[in-house]
Amino acid sequence: MSRVVTHVVLALLSIASVAHAQPVQPVQLTYLGTAGWQITSGQTVILIDPYLTRAKVNSPNDAVSPNDTRPLVTANSIMEPDTAVIDAHIQRANYIFLTHTHPDHSLDMPYIARKTGALVIGTASTANLARVSGVPESQIKAVKGGDELKFEGFSVRVIPSLHGIFRRPDPSRPNPPLSPQQSPPLFPADTKPPIRFGQHVEGGTLAYLIRIAGHQIILFGSMNYIESELTGLRPDVALIGAMPERQNIDDYTPRLMRALGNPPLVLPTHWDRFNVPHSVSQQPAVDRLQSFIAEVKAASPNTRVIVPEYFKPISLDAPAKATETLPKPHHGPFPRESILLTQPISPRA
Repeated sequence: MSRVVTHVVLALLSIASVAHAQPVQPVQLTYLGTAGWQITSGQTVILIDPYLTRAKVNSPNDAVSPNDTRPLVTANSIMEPDTAVIDAHIQRANYIFLTHTHPDHSLDMPYIARKTGALVIGTASTANLARVSGVPESQIKAVKGGDELKFEGFSVRVIPSLHGIFRRPDPSRPNPPLSPQQSPPLFPADTKPPIRFGQHVEGGTLAYLIRIAGHQIILFGSMNYIESELTGLRPDVALIGAMPERQNIDDYTPRLMRALGNPPLVLPTHWDRFNVPHSVSQQPAVDRLQSFIAEVKAASPNTRVIVPEYFKPISLDAPAKATETLPKPHHGPFPRESILLTQPISPRA
């Protein structure tokens, strides 16, 4: 009997040793375009502002492509998600976080939530949009700045934030009178579908600090922030809005890098031409992004910057070759050398 017990114990120890020896899957970040990201760790799939439809609409920085044969979208258009593109790239999700409810952040959320059963997390505006779009109440969680959220395998700090300023105020004109409305209007809870493109109002803006597998990832959905809400945070990865609107905020990049303690890795977000299909060249957007990369390097020389490519995972722990290149002309959506200053990324101590 004792020999049998010994063999059982040894077998169990062997199984435990094999299980323990299996490598831990690294955290991976995948750029979906615009301000959209997928964060995975093991079996957990987190989506941030997943917008893949990329409607043909004139944006503040980019006119529509003359070669785009799709119909032009206006504020009055009833725009349905591009389910073919979504289905090709998103098979499952556990959580969807929205920073705000402008259409280039929120349009695809209801379809993805209904398709995957993911929990939708965001402002009251996000919750209203989800409800009127047929997302079950059990999949909706409204949050506000300052909330601390705990989920299986990760936690989140909800950070009050601000949307970018589309146009810098004209200093020659008097300041407009203060509005009695203290915050941006919400997506109305009594809206009746179908929803028009222009009905996707901002509804307030949040940022998120996601703590997962030893990493702290802070992400912004627009080109603005509240510095006092960030001071003292020490993320090892920062997803920073990098469109030209950032220049309407005084000392935008240096102040943000200082507030975050010069994070080791910066990934620009919301920088691309998001009114053209994913297959269209992003060379003009990569060219204008060079000024943001220069700002980061000037403010924090030791910070590494990666320009993400659509649907190509970035592993935070996997080795990568160190390169420092400028983009070259390329016929695809990104230049061949669009990854900048990449090195293995490890969590901060």
